[in-house]
Amino acid sequence: QVQLVESGGGSVQAGGSLRLSCAASGNTYSSYCMGWFRQAPGKEREGVAAIDSDGSTTYADSVKGRFTISQDNAKNTLYLQMNSLKPEDTAMYYCAAALGGSYCYSELPEWPFGYWGQGTQVTVSS
Repeated sequence: QVQLVESGGGSVQAGGSLRLSCAASGNTYSSYCMGWFRQAPGKEREGVAAIDSDGSTTYADSVKGRFTISQDNAKNTLYLQMNSLKPEDTAMYYCAAALGGSYCYSELPEWPFGYWGQGTQVTVSS
């Protein structure tokens, strides 16, 4: 079992920055894909970014060049640095883990991810 706890959400103006964190605890795995997803009101949840145990990353087109996913293995923590935020980035952001395999699909589907955090709200005002 793995527990994921997100933090770092908040309210910012357009153009601002936030850094989300996801602290993982429980069983450890050498092969994994960790991802960030988001869900805006009235919309389906969508993949934002993912990183695998080899450090390879993938991003949704809507956030490329603005968001950076990273991990600190010593702290068992996943990060999402969000710069140049736009009102359309407003959503609940979720951390997720896919364990036992080290491949992150570029399409960022939800189905490989068996563990989810409770989410942290990001609100960007214009």
